[in-house]
Amino acid sequence: MKKNAQTLLKTGLTLLLFAGFLFTSCENSDLDSVSREQDDELVALELTQLDEVTEGVNAIIENVYASFETRNELFKGVDTKYDDYLPDCVTITKIITATTRKVDIDFGEEGCSMPNGDVLKGIIHIEFTFNPGTQTVEVTYGFENFYYNDKLIEGTINKVRMRMNENGNPEMISTKNIKITWQDGSFAEVNGERKREWIEGFGNNNWADNVFSITGEWTIKRRNGKVYKAEIVEPLIRKLACRFIVSGKISIERDGNTMLLDYGDGTCDDLATVTINGVEKEIHL
Repeated sequence: MKKNAQTLLKTGLTLLLFAGFLFTSCENSDLDSVSREQDDELVALELTQLDEVTEGVNAIIENVYASFETRNELFKGVDTKYDDYLPDCVTITKIITATTRKVDIDFGEEGCSMPNGDVLKGIIHIEFTFNPGTQTVEVTYGFENFYYNDKLIEGTINKVRMRMNENGNPEMISTKNIKITWQDGSFAEVNGERKREWIEGFGNNNWADNVFSITGEWTIKRRNGKVYKAEIVEPLIRKLACRFIVSGKISIERDGNTMLLDYGDGTCDDLATVTINGVEKEIHL
């Protein structure tokens, strides 16, 4: 009788432990699912902020270059302030040789507020070989203690600029190798290529009507070592008068899963939609 009681007790304990294991496993599975879902949303949000930075910097550099070109100032001297898009707190310095141009855009240590609300500080360095007889020019730019809305930008970007493509518009193909660091220490390393076409407003020296169409694909490595791939599946539209991308779609692949980021219908707002496992969620940029 005592032996049977011991057997029953052992069986009961075994069942109890097994039930506890199942409960814990299910609970951990649920936590993993929640954590993964939250991380997917974080990845999408990080991507929108990366777009904000890279396209904001591209717009500044292209506007500066185009202003030099259209006003025939690629040949002129040093320390020129000229551009109506850049605020008065920005200093432009040019160093000119027979074949090269070096341009520094200095936003200062305290920072400058742009017309669209972005706040920048530090220096963007631009360098290129100038040949007025060619249709394309190669431009390299880098950063010195440069912050875009409190995000530190490091690295270099190489750009091939075409004065006029088949549509009659300026076009830039950029290869970027940059690192973006947030205030909390998290960071992302970005490598890839983008094509940027200036589809509206070129040549009239009015920054407010400038519109760009962007395509391309790139990889992003996060601080935890995870790598994901982003590809523009519907051209992104950036209006210089708005600090956000206003439309276009990006497909994001990681760990064999795909998310879709949709910037909207062209309205200037801080909203986008991310679709994860068939479920749509609205996020604020």
